[in-house]
Amino acid sequence: MDMASRSTQSTGTRKMIVSMTLVGHERSFYYTPDGKRREENWGPAIAYFPDGQKIISGSRDGTTRLWDLQAGKEIEDARVISEQDVDVVAVSSDGRWVVTGGLGGVHKVKTNEVKTGSVKTFGYHSRGITCIDISMNSKLLASGSRDSTGAVRIWSLDTGELVAGPFDTVGSPGGVGAVRFSHDSRKLAVRSQYESWLEVWDIQAQKLDNKVRKPSSYMGPWPHVPVFWTTKDRTIVTTFCFTDGNDDPAKTIYQFDSSTLETVGTPFEGHIDLITGLALSNDSTLLASASLDGIKLWAFESRQLLASFDVTATRCLVLSPDSRKLAYTTFNDSQKIHICDVPSDILTNVLPGQEALTTSVCTHPCLSISRASISSTGTSKVTCW
Repeated sequence: MDMASRSTQSTGTRKMIVSMTLVGHERSFYYTPDGKRREENWGPAIAYFPDGQKIISGSRDGTTRLWDLQAGKEIEDARVISEQDVDVVAVSSDGRWVVTGGLGGVHKVKTNEVKTGSVKTFGYHSRGITCIDISMNSKLLASGSRDSTGAVRIWSLDTGELVAGPFDTVGSPGGVGAVRFSHDSRKLAVRSQYESWLEVWDIQAQKLDNKVRKPSSYMGPWPHVPVFWTTKDRTIVTTFCFTDGNDDPAKTIYQFDSSTLETVGTPFEGHIDLITGLALSNDSTLLASASLDGIKLWAFESRQLLASFDVTATRCLVLSPDSRKLAYTTFNDSQKIHICDVPSDILTNVLPGQEALTTSVCTHPCLSISRASISSTGTSKVTCW
């Protein structure tokens, strides 16, 4: 590929200015096969509420916590203590549902309605749950897992019944890495955890529309990269690796035609290591990416790299509903959630004359608010509350 076809690069690396750090999750530990006790270096999974004033977090300390961002502290009365790790969190676009879950345990899916506190338990995966997404109309929940067959299932949030699936996705060692409903809730995009493959499923017909795959033997740090449908569901954005090296990580972001899964436009190139997180504004204007080598912000249409930040080993990355805040956690700290201001010059660059952006995030998600689907390890139960 010649230089003219590459994304436009920006020079220099900025220091990420943290305006708030939320601390409350406890350190967690695991035991090695030879019986040695080791600390988990695995930051919490996080998602914004629709009002942008609260964040939900789940951790391997077995707790789900709600944070008041105006006060800068946890709402302790809302804390939920689980019998297992909490590795996946998501908030519906109407704020009605909060979903949490993970890899181990009994592989159940649970829902909890925020206002009523009603909890439902429905269905099973045979292995751990790796990702979730809630449809834009807040009616459907998609769950992805490490199941060898039937790794993706779709549930009714109101009834807890299985309404589509299980879908037999392309098998890979890490299972499914991300699921995402299209804006109209008719399609589901599914991507792998480790191998580079991407599929689009017709939910009503329960059939595979298309797929693209590049086999890989890469088994590095567990990435948490969501899939995004862009405006009017015409294209899909996620990371992919097309190189011939079987052990290469996915460090480039591509835009795919949602009908053919052919790549369109110039890829986003600039990261030199595995990409671990993405966040895309609802109008497809601003893209944020996190990698083991740092965080980058891009102008989506022009592919211009607006800024690079000196944050390494990022695990989760989410934008606030107005895209003025960026929240992240890292692989190096199991207790902290960092909140940063998106620099004003970047907001002016991508949205001149506009007051704010509306975003959708990692649940995984392209909503008029921020949704987050984060992967991790731990339990196999999904709880929505």
